[in-house]
Amino acid sequence: MADSQPFDSLRLTLMQDVLPVGLAFVDRVRTDGAAKAVESVAKGEDPLGDLRQQGEPAAREVRERLDQISPGLGNPVMTVQVEVNEPDVAAEVIDAASEIPSDRSGDSDLSPAQLQEVLGRIEDRLKRLDALMASES
Repeated sequence: MADSQPFDSLRLTLMQDVLPVGLAFVDRVRTDGAAKAVESVAKGEDPLGDLRQQGEPAAREVRERLDQISPGLGNPVMTVQVEVNEPDVAAEVIDAASEIPSDRSGDSDLSPAQLQEVLGRIEDRLKRLDALMASES
């Protein structure tokens, strides 16, 4: 994959920079003649920028037509790396369990509604933990 990156970079440069400039220059030669086209490039303050701006609509159309032939041919597909950080579900379950008082005498500081809420959170976290373990298998 590392070997194809210089070629992908070259292709991207050709499609985004060289193609619009070339199409605009050809259009100027066609309408004004070769001598006037070269003269307009020589006199311009930013000749390549002007040509790129003038040729961008035509280049976009060419790229879209190339994509119709083969997707990614005109507008090169860029490779990206995606990382997903999975939350530490086990730690969340332990944290939720620590919310339950450890009074062994049977008396609890939690009302039945609070206890249901804590148990519901523990159940949700256990389901997520099961889902993660199933996806790793």
